[in-house]
Amino acid sequence: MRTQPLFVALALLALAGCAADPAPHEQLRLSEQAVAQAKAVGATDEVAELKLAEEKLARAQANMLSESYRDARMRAEQAELDARLAEARVLTLKSQEQLDLLQTRVNRLRKQLGEQQ
Repeated sequence: MRTQPLFVALALLALAGCAADPAPHEQLRLSEQAVAQAKAVGATDEVAELKLAEEKLARAQANMLSESYRDARMRAEQAELDARLAEARVLTLKSQEQLDLLQTRVNRLRKQLGEQQ
């Protein structure tokens, strides 16, 4: 019957160990890569989402220094998502510009063909 208190103590220790959040080094790395990728495709500080991503990444890094790993993970995840949104917005804008240019060329060709007939 003495094993029951020992079992309870071990279970409590196991739960306490699970409650501590590990340092989110990998998530920070992913967030930094996402910010770099957004910049590589042309996102600048004028893109609101990139600015948010950089601010959240900085807060995540500060949370890491203060060992607030849960907050660091959440901020880093948010930073990654904001950076990916910034990248998507820039790529969408570039695609729209290319589409507009192609449409202008098609219209010019149609006009030329119409004048020749």
